[in-house]
Amino acid sequence: MTLVWVTGNSGTGKSTVCGVLRARGFVAVDADEDGFCRWFDRADGEVVTDPPYPVPEGWLDRFGWEIVRERVETLVEESRSRIAFLCGSAENEADILDLFDVIVCLVIDDETLRQRLATRTTNPFGRHPEELAAALQWNPRMRPLYKSRGATIIDGCKPVTEVVDSVIAAVQEP
Repeated sequence: MTLVWVTGNSGTGKSTVCGVLRARGFVAVDADEDGFCRWFDRADGEVVTDPPYPVPEGWLDRFGWEIVRERVETLVEESRSRIAFLCGSAENEADILDLFDVIVCLVIDDETLRQRLATRTTNPFGRHPEELAAALQWNPRMRPLYKSRGATIIDGCKPVTEVVDSVIAAVQEP
């Protein structure tokens, strides 16, 4: 089994890649949509079951988006005999990277980030000025952070079929 973490900033195309991988017959899970991630209060660790939208000013400073390790461990168990892709991003992902065989990071430029977050219809995150500012702050950090983690860096601005082909190729590289 090979478990692949497909990550990147908001708007880089993780969910789109996930959908194409599924359409091509791969096991592909969207960490946001499939219940692998949740909001939590950094002050007390409590899970936030009904986050406000749009988020008020300062909300993202106190609350974070985390991935649940136990959910990823279950995916590992359920996908023993095949390649599985988990697509998402979370601030605590360093806590789960040991579960992955391959890490792929999608990157895009700030102009593309702004355009995608303003126009996407599948996820409202990034439309609010507070969320957009956070995404723009995170964006330049993605490439160096994931390069230091040994990730394959893929230009998410390319056509989606080319991006997906590159994700699949990253699994097949030695």
